[in-house]
Amino acid sequence: MARFKKSKSEGTPGLNTGSMSDIVFMFLFFFMVITNMRESTLYVKIKVPQASEVQKLEKKSLVSYINVGKPMDEKKYGSEPRIQLNDQIAEVSDIAEFIENERAARNEVDRPFLTTSVKADKDVRMGIIVDIKQELRNVNALKLIYTTSRKGRE
Repeated sequence: MARFKKSKSEGTPGLNTGSMSDIVFMFLFFFMVITNMRESTLYVKIKVPQASEVQKLEKKSLVSYINVGKPMDEKKYGSEPRIQLNDQIAEVSDIAEFIENERAARNEVDRPFLTTSVKADKDVRMGIIVDIKQELRNVNALKLIYTTSRKGRE
């Protein structure tokens, strides 16, 4: 007759890592879907004004952003409010070229729907905004919106 030996208990069983890669990829896809990528780095400080009547944009892909505010690097750009177009500090005279480049980068069907968004700090003087609006009129970019936050939020 054969002898049956009791096997010794070796502690807790090992962790099954078979589905670990599936879980990691699910997290990866989840964060890729919910994260929005910043298109440009801000070089100006912007604290947008508050408004009571705010509407959300339908197609954000058809919006060109003009940021106006005090520079973050005051040693390099000074302390006066500056205009930022994409990833560079610019002057009012550069807006026409910026709008033309934005139009050229879009499909011909989408060009009539292009919108320009002015995202300005609430302490910026209105003279700069008027100069920007005048330059936009000169290049026939007449769809203009102002970025604000809803009252009660910031």
